[in-house]
Amino acid sequence: MTTLTPHHLRRELNEEAHARPYAAIPSPARLTSLSLYYDFDDAPQRAALADLAERIGLPAPLAEQAYYSASAGDLTVRWSLHTEFARYTFIVGGDCADPFERTALDRIPAAWLRELPGVVLVALHAVLLPAERETELADMSSRWFGGRDLIGAEIGDGNGAAYTDLRLHPDARLAEGFSRYVVVDRAMGASQSGRMLQRLFELETYRMLTLLALPIAKKQMRDLDNLGIALRAITERMAAPDGNGSDAQLLSELTGLATRVEQLIAESQYRFSAAHAYYRLVEARISELREQRISGMQPFREFMERRLSPAMNTCETVARRQDRITARLQRTTALLRTRVEVLHEEQNRALLASMDRRAALQLRLQETVEGLSVGVLTYYMVSLLHHLLAAVEAAGMHLNVELLTGLAIPLVALTVWLSMRRLKASLNKGQDAHQDSELLR
Repeated sequence: MTTLTPHHLRRELNEEAHARPYAAIPSPARLTSLSLYYDFDDAPQRAALADLAERIGLPAPLAEQAYYSASAGDLTVRWSLHTEFARYTFIVGGDCADPFERTALDRIPAAWLRELPGVVLVALHAVLLPAERETELADMSSRWFGGRDLIGAEIGDGNGAAYTDLRLHPDARLAEGFSRYVVVDRAMGASQSGRMLQRLFELETYRMLTLLALPIAKKQMRDLDNLGIALRAITERMAAPDGNGSDAQLLSELTGLATRVEQLIAESQYRFSAAHAYYRLVEARISELREQRISGMQPFREFMERRLSPAMNTCETVARRQDRITARLQRTTALLRTRVEVLHEEQNRALLASMDRRAALQLRLQETVEGLSVGVLTYYMVSLLHHLLAAVEAAGMHLNVELLTGLAIPLVALTVWLSMRRLKASLNKGQDAHQDSELLR
């Protein structure tokens, strides 16, 4: 009887710990690992796996599974899907006189290989040998590695050994060739051998994925150099006394540089972040090998540190340069904007001073017009009064029209002037009240 309510992801999260189990690989065995890089659309990868299963008589994979393992006779096919790559591992048990001439990949249909989606990032052949088949290093190098210096170490606390030269050897199925690994099972057993081989395959895959960021970093080094030179030229033009270029033009050029920097960051940010994550996985897989140095041979950790650490330092340097040039652009743009704002404030002060002068001039003109208006109105009113007095005189009343008209002039002028002042005061009071009401709103 169920009384507890489980989280809806409990089973999925619990099964994640068992999502990609190691294979138990008894020695001797031949293995081929292919890591295919793809552009985040995993549908073609799933379709290719289903096609392979149908061609060689394996059970059909489930629609959404990210891991698959099945066997047909002595051939085992393992497949795992990751964020940006899919890995196939083909395992064939049994001894073989020349394991790098007759590889596990010979058991895979050539037509299917030609139609594989994605691009090959890692391709390697490996052989797992029992302890009695282990030979001298010089003999192993000359036989399988073209006489080159080998990289390797005892692994699994000395229970096995792994050797490679990390070079590409000819193979008819891939123009660039395949890498080669030789793993010796001294006392590991099938389970530990499977774990160690998978770690070596993952180590090689994550090493290559880490290095994908290096070409981007090298290219952006030159781009950032050019952007730095352009920014310095703009800064010098800003500081020039004669102002070489208008502020609007300088601001437009700064905006263009900032846009280009953001494009560079967008192009590299994901790849640099992924490189850091893959580099940590490389370090983790090396630790899991539990390697012990073989006298006179460079171990995996030392080789990876010497090759990958400079690459990661280059990526980190480019990322820091991106941040520095972004900060410089921000400071330069802020400085230019400040200069433009100061210039605008000076222009605004000059405009306000000009407006004050115009207002004063308008006030004087208004006062002049008011004076003329008083004179005009006085003239017309006195003229009307003169005609009125003349009419009264013509009617028979004895009046001195000229004297009365002359005496009326100052009285009429004073009356007109007082009336205009009262009207002006009333208009100003109404305007002030309107402004106050607008402010209250």
